Amino acid sequence: MKKILEIQDLVIKFNLRGKTLTAIRGASLDLYKGESLAIVGESGSGKSVFTKSCMGLLDQNGWIDSGHILYNDFDLGEFKTEKEWLNIRGKKIAMVFQDPMTSLNPLKTIGKQVEEAVLLHRKLKKSEAKKIVLSILDDVGIPEPEVRYKQYPFEFSGGMRQRVVIAIAVACNPEILICDEPTTALDVTIQAQIMDLLKNLQEKYNLSIIYITHDLGVVAHVADRVAVMYAGDIVEIGLSDEIFFDPRHPYTWALLSSLPQLGIKGEDLYAIQGTPPNLFKEIKGDAFAPRNPNALEIDFIHKPPYFEITDTHKAKTWLLDPRAPKVPRPALIEKLILEGNEVV
Repeated sequence: MKKILEIQDLVIKFNLRGKTLTAIRGASLDLYKGESLAIVGESGSGKSVFTKSCMGLLDQNGWIDSGHILYNDFDLGEFKTEKEWLNIRGKKIAMVFQDPMTSLNPLKTIGKQVEEAVLLHRKLKKSEAKKIVLSILDDVGIPEPEVRYKQYPFEFSGGMRQRVVIAIAVACNPEILICDEPTTALDVTIQAQIMDLLKNLQEKYNLSIIYITHDLGVVAHVADRVAVMYAGDIVEIGLSDEIFFDPRHPYTWALLSSLPQLGIKGEDLYAIQGTPPNLFKEIKGDAFAPRNPNALEIDFIHKPPYFEITDTHKAKTWLLDPRAPKVPRPALIEKLILEGNEVV
């Protein structure tokens, strides 16, 4: 498969109250043409910051300290001006944000908001742009596009507003679509519809999609690959089946064990002990070590490198070192592997 985006050793920092916070700590990731890649992890693990850096959307107090974001013949990490980003943002890489109500202008009709995206990057007459907008609204499953074109966001349900946000994102035929928690504010049945919609749009528009989520269950059936992020680094990455049915990093074990589907009637749901590390401070060793009941002495001293499990699966944990003691997977993970698709 053709590599479409390559992120190498990315370090992103923020200046907060006179202190420096390292939000992304040397993370690397590849995205391939036409694939669905999910980035999963707890809130605050750096997922959104990591992907926003690919669109020049970091807050003013944040910056790329080192590393590369390679897209086509560009290193996006070296972009400094809005003019440079306008050739990429929306046109080549687009984003669907978490809350559709805050992403839409309440004073403009739905049609005009989608049309703005079309006119910004395509040299078209307004009449031609409107035809394209009506076609896109139909593609994202909005009934009676001619009527809906003239309506305002408050006249739409949450699920319909999310469809409009997706329509704006795909309006310029981007190569890469980043979906930041696209189903967080929606009920379960609507979640499934939006995920099916994104899957269909991926085929129709030949998209490469990055899903950002803390909910592993949401991406179980749509992601080709899954990257697990913790404390600003990718600690495990592999094919979807490898992550769900052969996880190797203790943090991935903990995330999967937290799936409500694995709960046992009458018992408390599993919860990860402790809290994420303080990113204002330098992290020594494995960032997850203080929360890992199976941590080794070396975990508190040296940061683990990637250990390759297969050609497509690797993880940063000293437990994969040939010299490490054999630690059995948690019972809930064995249950997940045993029950397979019935759980996820």
